Amino acid sequence: MPDEAIRGGHLREDLYYRLNVFHIHLPPLRERKEDVAPISDALIDALNRKHECRVTGIASDVLDAFDRYSWPGNVRELRNVLERAVILAGEGTLELKHVPAFLQGRATMAAAAGASASAVPDDPESVRFSIGTTVEDAEKGLILRTLEHTHNNKTRAAEILGISLKTLHNKLKEYGG
Repeated sequence: MPDEAIRGGHLREDLYYRLNVFHIHLPPLRERKEDVAPISDALIDALNRKHECRVTGIASDVLDAFDRYSWPGNVRELRNVLERAVILAGEGTLELKHVPAFLQGRATMAAAAGASASAVPDDPESVRFSIGTTVEDAEKGLILRTLEHTHNNKTRAAEILGISLKTLHNKLKEYGG
């Protein structure tokens, strides 16, 4: 690790000693699963403030999914998962539908119903497309359904979609909306 980097000439020894005043060993998150819930609670408080949301807690099945996951990205990955979930939920309790598919224990399906986006019958917060839907139509449908979900809050929709607000405005202009 750092000593190997010094030996390999990738880290200056004087810089290492300047930074290494106090060594703290912090095991990876996968080795301290009991910390996931309290870290999540603290992160949700901060993310609520950042995104002006009102998420109040995490459903037990989500915590179970968090416990089964190995968190290779450690706390940074947990924060990213929670940030997206908080933005998607907006308020109330974080549920499995708010976390990525890899944590839900199943793959998400984004193919089936018509050239336009439609709600999945058993999940009104999902979008389905039939095979053969163009990327442009799928993108348009996804953007419009996300705007529906956010009650036309474009800033929140852009965050959910992972695009800039400017890109969202450009896409809407392109769609004539």
